[in-house]
Amino acid sequence: MQCNLQQQREYGEPHEGYGAVPWFVTSIVAGLLVFGVVYIVRAPINSMPPARGDARVLAELQTPPKVAGAAVDGAAVYTARCASCHQATGAGVPGVFPPLAGSEWVQGKDSTLAAIVLHGVSGPLTVKGVTYNGAMPAFGGQLQDAELAAVLTHIRSQWGNAGTPVKGDVVAEIRKSSAARKQPFKGDAELAPMK
Repeated sequence: MQCNLQQQREYGEPHEGYGAVPWFVTSIVAGLLVFGVVYIVRAPINSMPPARGDARVLAELQTPPKVAGAAVDGAAVYTARCASCHQATGAGVPGVFPPLAGSEWVQGKDSTLAAIVLHGVSGPLTVKGVTYNGAMPAFGGQLQDAELAAVLTHIRSQWGNAGTPVKGDVVAEIRKSSAARKQPFKGDAELAPMK
């Protein structure tokens, strides 16, 4: 009997009601929806005066077409292809990627530097007295002669380097003379005689 009294004192399990959304909330949402549709349909998207925006026209936002013979930006090529390893400062990553700043390879013969970038390097390579044992990919299949010459000229003139500019015909000559090479250079073993 006592159990029955306890059950009578307890409230029943709560349940969620099935009441509708209030009419004023429904009307506000419907009004905002109608306003949004009317606003979008009537908006003068194509005839909006540029004074309301940043005043640029479509032609200014499009990338200009490449002109044959136009100068290549070596800094842009370096940023896109080289900076992830050698860093924006040319200092490299100690023990992992050699520095380009003050490197004897960068300031040395332009033909040797072009060969390194064309075919890559794997194995131990000594830069500024420190031996790096890594791998540099070949860029010969990814970059044209003008792009390679531009990036080589860039690194030979940055971060205290004082190398002469590299001409596209030097890169073309090295590409032609080493066309049979399919493997990267084996570090100091193959590159030291080319210094």
